[in-house]
Amino acid sequence: MSEVGHIVDGQVWYLTLNRPEVLNALTPDQRDLLVELLGRASADPDVRAVVLTGTGRGFCAGADLRGASGAGERVAGDVARTLRLGAQRLIAAVLDCEKPVIAAVNGTAAGLGAHLAFACDLVLAAESAKFIEVFVRRGLVPDGGGAYLLPRLIGPRRAKELMFFGDALTAREAERLGLVNRVLEDEELTKTAREWAERLAGGPTRALALTKQLVNASLDSDRATAFAAEAAAQEINMTTQDAQEGVAGFVERRSPEYKGR
Repeated sequence: MSEVGHIVDGQVWYLTLNRPEVLNALTPDQRDLLVELLGRASADPDVRAVVLTGTGRGFCAGADLRGASGAGERVAGDVARTLRLGAQRLIAAVLDCEKPVIAAVNGTAAGLGAHLAFACDLVLAAESAKFIEVFVRRGLVPDGGGAYLLPRLIGPRRAKELMFFGDALTAREAERLGLVNRVLEDEELTKTAREWAERLAGGPTRALALTKQLVNASLDSDRATAFAAEAAAQEINMTTQDAQEGVAGFVERRSPEYKGR
């Protein structure tokens, strides 16, 4: 398997970070490949769900910082540009992916790795998983959209607590805070992620994409804007074959068969 495994199983794409010796810390090449694959998943009508996970003891230990301090003299704007084209682009690729993305967190998710999980639509975590806002330990400001994502998920006070102290959060604590949908026995993680992904892949794909867009935008919108977006999404969705099939199934008292169209 390459450093980012890419397995197609039916209508589900499984993306696996595969550098277990460094807890799947992300290199720039890995990060860019993930962005590319998520973009391809959005555009491919045969892809109807994505699962993101890691190998070994780590989901993702964040960005691979080895050698970063010796990269030569910095020019004003370099750091912001690197962040914009790197970590922020990765998180945006997850948030903007038009297919549901499930994080199957198999171990440590730290820094950018934690934010990568939090950006996913659904988060499953093994009992052994832990989440760490590690930036403060290194004297750094959180990046990868953390200060955007966390307050929206758990509120500003909880977000500040995690980011100010950098303490490890167990899977159960993350579930209690609402950062995780389900905590599972380690051996059940892959099975449950597959079941959830297959269930999503059998759903009305465009309706799910529009629902994702509405929910993601909701906390940044006033009521009038949110209602207008909802009405527009309904207008678009009612032109899809799946919406027509869903209504027909209801009228005919049968289970609808969605094709993702």
